[in-house]
Amino acid sequence: MTDWHPTTVAAVLPAAEDLTELILDIGGTPLVGTHRTPGQYVRLALPEVGESLFAIASPPEPFSTRWEFLLKGGGPLSDALIQLKPGATVRSKRPEGRGFPLPLARGRNVLLFATGSGISPIRSVIASIRAERAVYGRVTLYFGARTPQAFAYEDELQHWQASDIRVVRTVSQPGASGWQGLTGYVQAHLSEEPVEDTVAFVCGQSGMVQEVIEALRTRGLPREAIHLNY
Repeated sequence: MTDWHPTTVAAVLPAAEDLTELILDIGGTPLVGTHRTPGQYVRLALPEVGESLFAIASPPEPFSTRWEFLLKGGGPLSDALIQLKPGATVRSKRPEGRGFPLPLARGRNVLLFATGSGISPIRSVIASIRAERAVYGRVTLYFGARTPQAFAYEDELQHWQASDIRVVRTVSQPGASGWQGLTGYVQAHLSEEPVEDTVAFVCGQSGMVQEVIEALRTRGLPREAIHLNY
């Protein structure tokens, strides 16, 4: 039995500046029900282009037949996937990685950190939290982007906030955009954030991840309470 399974492109949609949403239909394949933990990633491939890992942006649901991804162009495979039309075939493997240990956050406060396309596995966490919002304490998302136009899932932010998820956005390169919100990097805005009885989930570029970990530890959050998805 092969590890690869043919999946079908259901949609390719603009998501934000330099970001594209890819939705794959996995119906009728052994992949249904294999996504079990938010933060897991999947190996996708196209013949004669290659293969690579992409985090699943949709939540783990036992009977879901769709996987959603957030693609950033710049690599051969991501650039090829962005150009596909509905109905095209993409080879996919079963989800990999430990993901984020969401059960450890039940009954506790949750801090989420994401920059750029790193919001995709965090989005999966948010959807899972919203499904059982009452079992978590305070939930805060620190979300950074290069420009105001680079925030993916802009249309979902109000729904997250309506579910009592605080969203703190910051832009690192506002330029002449007229952005009136916070500027700089996400780790620069933690000075007042309480960390008692808290679990943190972090996803983004390695430099940002390390600086967030250092900032949280300085605030008193133990390293074992800070989780990556790999």
